[in-house]
Amino acid sequence: MTTIATQDYAAPPPAAVKKPDLDKPMSMRTLIALLAVLGLGLFFTAFSIYRDVSAAGTSVKSALPFVLLGVALLIALGFEFVNGFHDTANAVATVIYTHSLAPPVAVVWSGFFNFLGVLFSTGAVAFGIVSLLPVELILQVGSEAGFAMVFAMLIAAIIWNLGTWWLGLPASSSHTLIGSIIGVGVANALMRGRDGTSGVDWGKATEIGYALLFSPIVGFVCAAGLLLLMKLLVRKPELYAAPKAQGAPPAWIRGLLIFTSAGVSFAHGSNDGQKGMGLIMLILIGTVPTAYALNRALPPGEVASFIESSHAASQTVESIAGGHHVIGDPRPIVTAYIASHEFTEGTMPALAALIRDIAGQVDRYGSIAAIPATSVGNVRNDMYLASEAIRFLQKDKAAALTKADLASLAAYKKHLDAATRFVPDWVKISVAVALGLGTMVGWKRIVVTVGEKIGKSHLTYGQGAAAELVAMGTIAAADTFGLPVSTTHVLSSGVAGTMAANGSGVQMSTVRSLALAWVLTLPCAIALSALLFVIFRQFERFI
Repeated sequence: MTTIATQDYAAPPPAAVKKPDLDKPMSMRTLIALLAVLGLGLFFTAFSIYRDVSAAGTSVKSALPFVLLGVALLIALGFEFVNGFHDTANAVATVIYTHSLAPPVAVVWSGFFNFLGVLFSTGAVAFGIVSLLPVELILQVGSEAGFAMVFAMLIAAIIWNLGTWWLGLPASSSHTLIGSIIGVGVANALMRGRDGTSGVDWGKATEIGYALLFSPIVGFVCAAGLLLLMKLLVRKPELYAAPKAQGAPPAWIRGLLIFTSAGVSFAHGSNDGQKGMGLIMLILIGTVPTAYALNRALPPGEVASFIESSHAASQTVESIAGGHHVIGDPRPIVTAYIASHEFTEGTMPALAALIRDIAGQVDRYGSIAAIPATSVGNVRNDMYLASEAIRFLQKDKAAALTKADLASLAAYKKHLDAATRFVPDWVKISVAVALGLGTMVGWKRIVVTVGEKIGKSHLTYGQGAAAELVAMGTIAAADTFGLPVSTTHVLSSGVAGTMAANGSGVQMSTVRSLALAWVLTLPCAIALSALLFVIFRQFERFI
């Protein structure tokens, strides 16, 4: 049946196919508009920080933290800008090569939906990325080591993304950033005299790794299957023919392709935009903790619920501790558990003591907003430690938790995360602007690879729709579960899958290049970020 369908809807001779015009330069009016939006975005970011810092009553004693904050934010937003033209080019390749939208219109269309995707994102992916980082660096993110971590991760990711973009390779920004995080974790552990494998949450890394590994397989198989199903159910020959030399496709096909392009762009924004948001929050917590370490927008009425949940959680943990208590500071024991994942007889007593300390601090001040500036950073670190310890306990069989225990701890962890894992609206808007503007710049190299160099024949309407529908669904599902996936891998493998299913042939040289980029991205990003982290840590001697 597949062979017959392929023959019935064979593509026209190559001579009848017209390639899109990708060489039209950006007009001066468009350039001015982009620069104006960029300037307004930067001003809005600076004003929002000034407003939040003033509202928190932060006393400015030195300009250095704010200089570092400005540099770090520019690098973080620069990463999202590069991510925009590196990854989102995949979303516009299909509408451009099927002549559904002119290239300038397509990139503006995609940029707008990337913007919306970031604004309506859940934030789950943002903090999933942060959880990969070494706990000691997160707790000291405002130190020299914390800035070295952030700078090394982001600069390594930008360098690799720009390199693969220059070569026209649709490499994954998600893959790159995760490699950069692992590199920092490994380098930090080795510099502290520990085994390099102890510097990363490998359980979370493995979970994310599976998402990155299987998403291109899902893209290839599902896009191929969807195209064959479309041929069986939607017997419209024009849907499976290469674009005509003149004119746009039929209205219903064009509408489908424009819709799927918007869907992929929205899903990309909602997933990839969160990675930058998580890192920006780390930067803000490290430089101006009084304004951003804790969610001051939580209503005072939440305090009573938080205290009640704290008592229930501490009683649960104390019952498991079997009457044992910790003398002295419980934090080192909890920190060691998070770093090593080794459950000891002191883990539960230490966690119970930490939970009581947190409840006492919040109860003493009456609300999150009332916690003094001098105590905000410590309270936030305590909440982060407790939340991460509970996350590992929920999966730790050695803890022997019952369903009731898990429910009590989950309810308490929800309160902790509401206070520490939040993203201000202005951060979402700033990342959305950076990602949206990036979509409109530098897209040509990746578009040519996806549109011309994956298959041996021109992309048909049906192939473009199948690849984008699968990419849109896969990325949206990953966003729901808080997993970062690669738009690049899902969509480019989806295009390859439709070419294989259609019998159009696949250019193996391009597939080998894509596979090589996929294989090299992780080790190269690890090595590059580890090297930069070591170099930046050496600069501390001269500061």
